[in-house]
Order: sequence, then structure tokens, then C-alpha cells
Amino acid sequence: MSRTLGALAAVVLGVSLVTAAPATAAPAHAFPSEFPLPDGFLPEGIAIGDAPTAYFGSRADGDLFRVDLRTGRGEVFSQGPGTASVGLKVDRRERLFVAGGAGGDGRVVDARTGEILRSYDFAGSDTFVNDVVITDEAAYFTDSRKSALYKIPFGRFGALPESHTPIPLTGDFVLTPGVNNANGIAETPDGKALLIVQSNTGQLHRVDKRTGVTDLVDLGGEVLTNGDGLLVEGRTLHVVQNRLNTVAVFALTRDGSGGRLVTRITDPRFDVPTTVASFGHRLYLPNARFTTPPTPTTTYDAVSVPRA
Repeated sequence: MSRTLGALAAVVLGVSLVTAAPATAAPAHAFPSEFPLPDGFLPEGIAIGDAPTAYFGSRADGDLFRVDLRTGRGEVFSQGPGTASVGLKVDRRERLFVAGGAGGDGRVVDARTGEILRSYDFAGSDTFVNDVVITDEAAYFTDSRKSALYKIPFGRFGALPESHTPIPLTGDFVLTPGVNNANGIAETPDGKALLIVQSNTGQLHRVDKRTGVTDLVDLGGEVLTNGDGLLVEGRTLHVVQNRLNTVAVFALTRDGSGGRLVTRITDPRFDVPTTVASFGHRLYLPNARFTTPPTPTTTYDAVSVPRA
């Protein structure tokens, strides 16, 4: 059976593959180090929570696909709206927050059932809602074509609000011509601010959550060319540099105002990876294959590499 037919068969059968075996079935190092995504899927974002389940969004039509990291088998569990699903994050309540790209929106999806819990219209035109981070108090979305973040503040017990709050970006962040301005987003190690990478300048910005005032992060002269997805764990920052097929790894100060390059991770299986998530001692990345003309039969996959 082909890789795509195997994934599609799981959908037809309606089997929940992500719960097919106990969470302790195998150590993370024994999990598959690469696995297929549906043909023509055009992946971009990835999210992994506490369970060995990865979620991916499709740039083609917004479908959401989940994979059991223990087996590499997956299924489409939520049909897309016909517009892209780009950056993703999943919270401890098993809610998947999805950035809607040129659709100018964000939505919150039940990661178990695929039901859309809430949708938010952020911008009507000249927009590309690119990525999202979840903090204790809110979810924050970037827009690669505007000097703004979009905040979904949480109510009691994580309740979702009816509407969002726009936060203008000021200070060192300056919108420049082109699509890829504000892209990946993460929280600083101390949890008091946000970090966003500006892809077309290679700059990393520290953002005041309340005011949107930004300051350049001192990276010792390093430039984050093609900077895309961000992952902060402890005081370690991973920056995916998509078309460079590289993950740059930095040691951050606690407040996120500075960082020192530790290493760069590359792998011959990288084919324009866009974002990164982790489980166990491994990093997982979807290959977006931006340099390959997309067709309905173009193959896509995700790969994992050891942490540095």
C-alpha cells in the first residue's frame, strides 16, 4: 500500500489511530523518525502536546491531520474551511488553535473530535495570519502583513471570548515590503513577554504583551534569514530557517532580551521545514517543500531529529 493510501485508509475506517496504544508503548527514540503526510497536503504548521500526537495543517484547504508518533500513522480529523491552516498550537484542554493565513482568521478546534469551537475574524484584507502561541492568559497570533498581534484572552477555566483584541506593534519592529514580516512567535523563558521573528529582516523582537512595544533581541550579530517557526523550552530557543534547511539553536537570557548561538541542526531529509515541535528527546518538523511545484500527487512528510 502506498504511503498516501495508508493514511487515507485510516480516514475511511474512522479509526482513532492516536489512541490505538498506551502512551508508554515505546520510548520516544524508538518512534519512527519520518512519516508520510497526505499527497497534495501542503503542510506548514505542527503542534504536539503532552501526548505522543502531532497535528498538522494544510495550506491547500485547511484540513487538519493528526499522527500517532509511536506508529507514524495518521488521519484527517477536521475538514478545512477551504482556506489555509498555517501555524498551530495545542493546549492542555486539547484545543487546537489554528492560524488562518490569507483568510485573515483564527479558529479553535477540539483536538479530539475536530469540532470548531470558535472562529475569529482578525483582518479582512492584505493579511496573512501566520502563527500562534498559547500562554497562561491568552493565545497570540502574528500577521505577516500587518504591524499587529491578535490576542484571544482566556476567561475563567480557559473560557474562550466572543471577540479578539488587536495589539499594534511599535518600537523597533518596522513593517517592510513583502509578505513575510512577523512570523513565528513564542513566549520568553520568564513568561513576561513574547518573541517574534521577522522573516524578511532576519530580526528577533521581544514584545511587551500588554502594549505591543518591541525591542530587538541581541543575538550577538546573528541574523535569522528565512526565520519561520519558533520553539522555546526552558532557556533554549529553536528557530527554523526554512529555505536554509536549518534549525538555529540559541541560549536565551531569562527575559529573552539576548541570546547566544549554540549550534545549528541540519539533516539531509530537510526539504524546506517550516516549524518545529518536540516530544521526548526529539524535534519534529514538517517539510513544506516550498521549492517543489505543488500538485495533487506531490508527496509530503515530516521528520524528526535528536535535540542538540
